[in-house]
Amino acid sequence: MLDHGPEPDPRLVLLVRARNGDVEALGRLLERYRDDLMLLSRFQVGARLRGKVDPADLVQETFLEAHRDFEQFRGTTEKEFAAWLRRILAANLANVIRHYFGTQRRDMNLERELIDSFSELSRVSDRGLMAQQETPSQHASRREQAVILAEALRDLSEDYREVIVLRHLEGMSFPEISKRMGRTEDSVKKLWARALARLRRQMRAVP
Repeated sequence: MLDHGPEPDPRLVLLVRARNGDVEALGRLLERYRDDLMLLSRFQVGARLRGKVDPADLVQETFLEAHRDFEQFRGTTEKEFAAWLRRILAANLANVIRHYFGTQRRDMNLERELIDSFSELSRVSDRGLMAQQETPSQHASRREQAVILAEALRDLSEDYREVIVLRHLEGMSFPEISKRMGRTEDSVKKLWARALARLRRQMRAVP
């Protein structure tokens, strides 16, 4: 039997088709980044704007702008496209932060700070979310680290996903999570331990 090598990344296939004018392919490509962008958006909203902004609205606005401005994208790889989407999301987040904190002038340093903060997801993984059988550098060499984490979280149950996000991405204490989730602190700690174990298995399974 002939070995034809690994299958091409579906994202890259869709990206090539989108670059050739396939609007449907662009829409399908963007949908593959929804979990990733929701994770990044929730991370920043949780840190700065909890209760004021819906992360889903920021992601939808980012998709609309990506559709509108796709011809301006000059990259050729999946990682370049992911970085382009994150720059759009960072600009949208910066606009919201300026609105709520009373700064009207565009601040490129703020946008850069937001883009840089997205790499915190990789550092969070380094601090315990990644499976110990594989180093973060080995896993990230195949796929964007934040995409891996987003896809693994997507496949968790709602309670497992919530406790991981609240603990590791929003930085809440166990008493705070207990209040948010309406559970006892002891049950939250047990839920978190089970969720973390499941997430590690999920991350090993992400291709």
